[in-house]
Amino acid sequence: MACCSSEAAGKELSSHGSAGDGDQTMNPAFFEIFGEIWNVQARLGQGVSASVYRVSSGRTSSAAVKEFQVDAQGGDYGYQKERSVLEDIQGHKNIVTLYGVFTHHSSLDVSTHCLLLELLDVSVSELLVRASNQGHSMWVIQHCARDVLEALLFLHREGYVHADLKPRNVLWSADDECFKLIDFGLSYKEGHQDVKYIQTDGYRAPEAELQNSLAQAGLEGDTGCTTAIDLWSLGIILLEMYSGIKLKETVRSQEWKDNSSAIIDHIFSSKIVVGPAIPFYHLRDLIKSMLHRDPNQRSTAEKALCSPFFSIPFAPHIEDLVMLPTPVLRLLNVIDDNHLHNEEEYEDIVEDMKAECQKYGAVVSLLIPKENPGKGQVFVEYASAGDSKEAQRLLTGRTFDGKFVVATFYPLSAYKRGYLYQTVQ
Repeated sequence: MACCSSEAAGKELSSHGSAGDGDQTMNPAFFEIFGEIWNVQARLGQGVSASVYRVSSGRTSSAAVKEFQVDAQGGDYGYQKERSVLEDIQGHKNIVTLYGVFTHHSSLDVSTHCLLLELLDVSVSELLVRASNQGHSMWVIQHCARDVLEALLFLHREGYVHADLKPRNVLWSADDECFKLIDFGLSYKEGHQDVKYIQTDGYRAPEAELQNSLAQAGLEGDTGCTTAIDLWSLGIILLEMYSGIKLKETVRSQEWKDNSSAIIDHIFSSKIVVGPAIPFYHLRDLIKSMLHRDPNQRSTAEKALCSPFFSIPFAPHIEDLVMLPTPVLRLLNVIDDNHLHNEEEYEDIVEDMKAECQKYGAVVSLLIPKENPGKGQVFVEYASAGDSKEAQRLLTGRTFDGKFVVATFYPLSAYKRGYLYQTVQ
């Protein structure tokens, strides 16, 4: 779906309470967008000024709608601001795609402005919950760090500060196989800061903390915050991903303010390292470069991308391939080695697997290697990540030839190159 800047009228057909929300907020059941009916499947999130919904039009078309509430002054500043920023920065693979904008008219004769956005998958916040107290693999950390830095490099070159980088605003794209930035409601042009209170507690840079305190006291600082505040936020996110620990209370402490470098050293030394230590030292130094209290000494996105940490190839853990969906599904514990060398049996298995996998969506290709790497594993490329996610959900735990199937995802880019690496257990 191409990015669209034209505005269309949307009409609510009916409304209902969101199941499981724990409140009585009435959510729209449908949006009419560009003359087409989109069914509301779920409310993904709700803030002070906007709500986000997952919507669907038919089996294959899914998107997200961000519906803005009218502000206290009866205006639409929040909507206009985020729309303006998103329209200005479209086209980068690591920034959420804006498909279009429309006005939604409710049955109560209330009009709200909406953004139609690319639907993304799991957030870094959700990944942190799943890896609580254990931390993530170097493969995931490197992938996230590179993707976010690429987005920040583009954003900063365009003159923008994101100003609210946090785990909830970094999401995985299953179809594009990368992390993307969302939520530009606090973003501003560097040197033209029009938002008094910026960033989220726990990910707020020291200079932003000072500025917020001055604003609360009715005072103004000498200058606005620069792009350096985004690097601080990313440094905290990466440290949380490595440690598996939320650091909100840590970064508030006097000990952190006195010697954050020593705390970072302690976090790294406290974790048992499997394999060579040098990659961990590179990650530690990268994080430290982003967390200088002086913003003038803090690394830039461009400089951070030159870190030797990004020159090291890492293999994903099997847990990574369960958590991060892609269009490619990998089935384990399915085929015995003796079936691989009997050509007739092998062909029958390929046909059986293809027939089974096609029940869940359009199969583009299917591969069962006869030799390592990947010997006896089944790789299924679907036309969309939505199909592969449905297949993963339904195939996991099924039996095939008396064996319980284990279904994970697999990086599409590696599959296309024929790179069937062994995952780390």
